[in-house]
Amino acid sequence: MQTIIKINNLKIMFKGFRDFILRGNVIDLAVAVVIGGAFGSIVTALVKDIITPLIGAIGGTPDFSNLIFTLNGSKFLIGDFLNALISFLIISAVIYFLVVLPMNTIMAKIKKGEKVDPTNKTCSECLSQIPLKATRCKFCTAVIKK
Repeated sequence: MQTIIKINNLKIMFKGFRDFILRGNVIDLAVAVVIGGAFGSIVTALVKDIITPLIGAIGGTPDFSNLIFTLNGSKFLIGDFLNALISFLIISAVIYFLVVLPMNTIMAKIKKGEKVDPTNKTCSECLSQIPLKATRCKFCTAVIKK
């Protein structure tokens, strides 16, 4: 009898666990963490391999890791801190200007009720939606500059 109760308790416990795992929020969070990690490595590579060398080409020194000072026999690796701080600021700027700002613009358009269609653009003369490859507006016949 006690064995049957333990088995039923295990079934109930595993059913609750299964329901928890299959709930949409947990799956969405897992996907977000994986994509966030992959995106983080892309942004880090962009900063480390492209932006930091550009700063070094302009400013002279892209790596401050050799900057240290000693106080009463203790070494302070201020260069490593400066590298981390500069990387953080650059990564934050890249994420803001390449991800957050465009998404905020798209979300603002969606809130206004505008359709966000990546295959269309707006005519500068009559504000009609026309295909991206169009060279002339089909509504007002204005020439569309590329």
